[in-house]
Amino acid sequence: MSDGMIRRSTLVLMRVGFALAVLLATGVALALDRSFPPPEPVPPGHATAVFAGGCFWCLEKDMEAVPGVVSAQSGYLGGTVPRPDYDRLSGGGTGHFEAVRVVYDPAIISHRALVDRFFRLVDPTDPGGQFCDRGESYRTAVWATDAAEARTIDAARAAAQAVLGASRPIVTPTLPPATFWPAETFHQDYARKNPVRYRFYRTTCGRDARLRELWGAAPH
Repeated sequence: MSDGMIRRSTLVLMRVGFALAVLLATGVALALDRSFPPPEPVPPGHATAVFAGGCFWCLEKDMEAVPGVVSAQSGYLGGTVPRPDYDRLSGGGTGHFEAVRVVYDPAIISHRALVDRFFRLVDPTDPGGQFCDRGESYRTAVWATDAAEARTIDAARAAAQAVLGASRPIVTPTLPPATFWPAETFHQDYARKNPVRYRFYRTTCGRDARLRELWGAAPH
């Protein structure tokens, strides 16, 4: 091996070592705060919508980037166990989804536009999870608070299906209202607080690659 190759190999190993050290340090810090925050407040004239789309770190970040969204909070929804936590969900059997509760301003973005955006942020054709994350807690779903919202979701689903075509059927269900339990504090704003770890996870999980395959090159 030449001196140049040795230097390049050493540099690569140093970068990998640094990245692993950052990930490890971040993981240790994350493990310290397992408290549960309250639900995000809803300002007067605003509304909420709840979505499940695989890893809530990713969906939270993507939803917060949508104009008209005031906040997005990671949490758990849809199961039978009160006050669920991440460890119990990871073990399976609780029936909960990893979900994101979105607070938005209807004067800027309609419920229909928000649901349209949601479908472009997930793989709604996958019944077993999302991307590299498999299991019941990573399934997709949309919750409707009333019949009008259910009709809106149905219309958005039909529009997304028309784009994907009949050979790729959408399996994302519309579900009735359920208690939203905010996730542990260390899960909230994960992408902002842990950008290196988040980017590593999102890239290796193949989320954006699959979204481009389904929906094209538009930003996600």
